[in-house]
Amino acid sequence: MFGHPGKKLNFMGGEFGQTREWNHDVSLDWHLLEFPDHKGMQQLVRDLNRLYRSEPSLHELDVRPEGFSWIDCNDHEGSVVSFVRRSNDPADFTLFVLNFTPVVRPFYRLGVPEAGRYRELINTDAEVYGGSNVGNQGGVEAEDVQQHGYEHSVSVVLPPLACLVLKPDRG
Repeated sequence: MFGHPGKKLNFMGGEFGQTREWNHDVSLDWHLLEFPDHKGMQQLVRDLNRLYRSEPSLHELDVRPEGFSWIDCNDHEGSVVSFVRRSNDPADFTLFVLNFTPVVRPFYRLGVPEAGRYRELINTDAEVYGGSNVGNQGGVEAEDVQQHGYEHSVSVVLPPLACLVLKPDRG
């Protein structure tokens, strides 16, 4: 949801994966941070907050139609959705690809707006977040292969039950 347009909301304990409903009469379950999965969730939320602040494409046009476009929202068989977020500068964009299955999808082809290398800004399956560490070794190179209405595309390894955030690497 950090990539989707609109303001962000994270309720009490969500930042570290509290397992019970929030209760105003007792403290949050901070002791859960002793466990790697909860510590990983806290690190992911920290990194997503940092990304949201540092990437204009994630907040500048978050209530304007030109700030969001689908790459593919029709892959119901693969349970994969992908979209682009843009800033006031149309050349500044960030890609999101989400795999909603527990299946690794190697060689998943995704149309991209321009040629060049794309960095993995976030891979929610990274080991530091408690994931299995399936990914693209930091980035992928676009090819001149048409896909999803774009002249260029990338072939990515989609981790299971994960989100990749990609951005053109311009230096």
